[in-house]
Amino acid sequence: MNTQGRPSQLRPCHSPGTHPISSEAVIRTEGYVMKIGIIGAGQIGGTLTRRFTATGHHVKVANSRGPQTLTALAQETGAQAATVQDAVKDVDLIVVTIPEKNIPALGKTPFEGVPSHVVIVDTGNYYPRERDGRIAAIESGTPESVWVSEQIGRPVIKAFNNIYARHLLENGKPAGTPGRIALPVAGDDLSAKRVVIKLIDDIGFDAVDTGPLAESWRQQPGTPVYCGDFDVAGVRKALNEASPKRTAQWTATDNSPGDFGAPS
Repeated sequence: MNTQGRPSQLRPCHSPGTHPISSEAVIRTEGYVMKIGIIGAGQIGGTLTRRFTATGHHVKVANSRGPQTLTALAQETGAQAATVQDAVKDVDLIVVTIPEKNIPALGKTPFEGVPSHVVIVDTGNYYPRERDGRIAAIESGTPESVWVSEQIGRPVIKAFNNIYARHLLENGKPAGTPGRIALPVAGDDLSAKRVVIKLIDDIGFDAVDTGPLAESWRQQPGTPVYCGDFDVAGVRKALNEASPKRTAQWTATDNSPGDFGAPS
């Protein structure tokens, strides 16, 4: 089970909008060293720790169990094991990569002293039948990352949510490689999205700007782009084909949650 991302081949992949995704919405920026705090050290958090440190960025990583549980990951990657409170201090970017059901417990407090220019990335997905149970606002149509933003009291950029952890770790390619996998990125702050898109390029993927956070339903579980490993053209096509309507597979029942082996 992926405790913070999406079902994986390892056993880790609304506010309706109407505008199509522009063919110009692909951005790359020049590389530079960043200080990054990661909250969550499961499959996606651990993978991003590995990929970001491998490309020269300085990473602090935290989980709910304390830095003493992250010794192996820190030794492997050179990242600093930290508490949540320390992981968000003196950084350029924060990645929140924990189960949706745990977002309310994280809440606003860790971010109260974080400067407004710090970019916050949400990688999460709502798995009502497998892990998270019913979250009424999301079931009623609020895009998942809009709900996360409301819970933590900060704007977020949605990224890294639609790819298997193993593929994120292993399938990056140099820029310009034919068929290079592209990842969708949604958010309301273009400058913040540019930072995230630069990081995506750093670790070997293209990026497609999905538009504002209200459009991030286009990359949620159950949409065509989810776990599709498409190139830029394929991502654009998949985003344009998405529907904001939740299907039964991604809707809570009276018995939710089960688990990833037996959804309920």
